[in-house]
Amino acid sequence: MELLKLAALDADDLAVISTHLQDAVLRTGDLAYLPRERRFALVARRFDWECPDGAPPRRRLTGLHFDRVLTVRCRNISRDEPDRPLELLAITFEPGEAPSGTATLVFSGGGAIRLELECIEAAMKDLGPVWQAESKPVHASLDMPLDAA
Repeated sequence: MELLKLAALDADDLAVISTHLQDAVLRTGDLAYLPRERRFALVARRFDWECPDGAPPRRRLTGLHFDRVLTVRCRNISRDEPDRPLELLAITFEPGEAPSGTATLVFSGGGAIRLELECIEAAMKDLGPVWQAESKPVHASLDMPLDAA
């Protein structure tokens, strides 16, 4: 099995990484901010969306890091709970004064991490282990009716 290795230097590249990391699971203790290196990193267990039809669902151990990180802010995520599980839903990018901007890691349950970036410079790499997942993540359909506001 091939190990996936992706780099992001713009918002489109980051969207590709976000797609591959949708439904990745990790713990708060799997997150690290290294201010001297201006790097934010994490290790997660991503769902393998490229798994062939009919094959059992699987997960892969994957690393992600952002370089040129100026600041990190968290919402509903506490470093005091290193074993708290997190599920990554998406990574978004809001441009600032070019080439800077804000990358936001959006987690289920209202958690988020905002990275103020000098520019987009990120990389994702599978780290090797692959194992069978209990199930495939399921998301609500956009076709379902919405409640009135």
